[in-house]
Amino acid sequence: MKAGRIVKVSGPLVEAENMEGAKMFDVVEVSEHKLIGEIIELHGDLASIQVYEETGGLGPGDPVYLTFAPLSVELGPGLIEAIYDGIQRPMDVIKEAEGDFITRGITAPALDRNRKWDFKPTVKQGDSVISGDIIGEVQETPIVLHKIMVPPGLEGTIVSIKEGQFTIEEEVAILKNGDGKETPLLMYHKWPVRKPRPIVEKMLPDQPLSTGQRILDTFFPVGKGGTACIPGPFGSGKTVIQHQLAKYADTDIIVYIGCGERGNEMTDVLMEFPELIDPHSGEPLMKRTVLIANTSNMPVAAREASVYTGITIAEYFRDMGYSVALMADSTSRWAEAMREISGRLEEMPGEEGYPAYLGRKIAEFYERTGRTICQGSDRREGALTAVGAVSPPGGDLSDPIVQATLRVVRVFWSLEDTLAFQRHFPAISWLNSYSLYNIDEYIKEKIGPEFITMRDDAMKILQEEADLNEIVRLVGAESLAPQDRLTLEIAKSLREDYLQQHAFHEVDTYCSIEKQYSLLDLILAFGEKAKQALGQNVPFDDLSSLPVREEIARAKYIPEENMDSISQIKEKLNTTIEELIKQVE
Repeated sequence: MKAGRIVKVSGPLVEAENMEGAKMFDVVEVSEHKLIGEIIELHGDLASIQVYEETGGLGPGDPVYLTFAPLSVELGPGLIEAIYDGIQRPMDVIKEAEGDFITRGITAPALDRNRKWDFKPTVKQGDSVISGDIIGEVQETPIVLHKIMVPPGLEGTIVSIKEGQFTIEEEVAILKNGDGKETPLLMYHKWPVRKPRPIVEKMLPDQPLSTGQRILDTFFPVGKGGTACIPGPFGSGKTVIQHQLAKYADTDIIVYIGCGERGNEMTDVLMEFPELIDPHSGEPLMKRTVLIANTSNMPVAAREASVYTGITIAEYFRDMGYSVALMADSTSRWAEAMREISGRLEEMPGEEGYPAYLGRKIAEFYERTGRTICQGSDRREGALTAVGAVSPPGGDLSDPIVQATLRVVRVFWSLEDTLAFQRHFPAISWLNSYSLYNIDEYIKEKIGPEFITMRDDAMKILQEEADLNEIVRLVGAESLAPQDRLTLEIAKSLREDYLQQHAFHEVDTYCSIEKQYSLLDLILAFGEKAKQALGQNVPFDDLSSLPVREEIARAKYIPEENMDSISQIKEKLNTTIEELIKQVE
């Protein structure tokens, strides 16, 4: 194996000479410890290498071995339920081999080489196939049917194909191309993490990704194949929201990247997910999840690789025709890793010391999402949705990472610490957040046009409340006209009984779009009937103290199968207010 020689070590950055033949982003093995590194800068035969492991003890003269291959991930059966680090080393395998701490230079295959999978072919001998065609299937978990595809760049005729139990390294088919060259097909292949997997075309993300979180689905939906950003200060609930999305989003596969966050948060994920039951299938949530853990105490350079590792795995499942949701927590730590490496490379810094190419890197990452027509003769449809948390210092939304992200993503869920401190979850600001996805046609068809009208009316009431609060701070709520006091009451009901959700309540943790419609209709019905009663001279205090209002507040805890009870509360509300009007007359 050809070797260069270290001339300089600066933290995770190593410079090496005699690197003839090396290319940008090639993987190298640094020193006799065989530490994994990646070439990020080349000047003649002098290479700058970011090392994904601790570089203590390295010095000038140590060898650097070239592999002449880019950083790649293994894609095949065994990905689901796996827990990887930022460069796809399996954490469970390393723990069995080395204990609780990762020793330097240790490697392990990302996919189990000994496990046998039950391969069932979907094509036969003599069939012509192109890149992306499905040649067979493996039931990876009770939820996920893993589809074995022709790797990108290959096409031809199936010369032979087998059925039975095989390891991922055993040949399951032979493909002959137009030149007569035969290529063995395995159940896995490798793909460079920095290279987007090819697609046929991108389509408009005009279908919503249902999350079961009322404030998101009603006011700020993200389209399937879309992008969303969750910026917020420490303690405002970014991680909990991403956990909720991972649990309840209407997707087939979840890829969760813990990128530079605290180890205890990732520990919560690792301990909680195996215990959670997927509401869509009744199986453990891990049966459709891939976890990538690169916590804040792990090598800084590997953070930068972890997001690419995660999105490449997500693209692979998207190519099977699945809807995939990728959670990145948080992209701020990824950007900070870029800043540190950039500083050690002595590059010209941009705003707040971040590299000048920060915006391009963030854009390239989010551009790999989308609702797509995948490769293959069946032109199947897949979707990859990315939700990135951003942790700006002090919650400052003018932070360069936030601004670079907002220029790319189309949904902004603004977290506010003031709401979090009031124990309002999700602590998403209804006045500052926005969604640029137009899914109204889908909502009209699935739920009805009334839901669009109710949503707009509810947002108008919340905006009116914000204006009235300025007056209330000066003169008090009692000084307002009855109509304005009623507006405050309806807005309070919207905030506390609709937007606020209990993440750990067995019923309220998830709310279907149909139930959201019923709850919103109930709250707005109270507003309409109360306005009518005020017009008939019913005292405001009589309306605000109605016993039925407690039932409205508790309606969100009604199980999905008992939603008829919400209609009964609405009927009771109408009857009660009609009786008040009659008493005044």
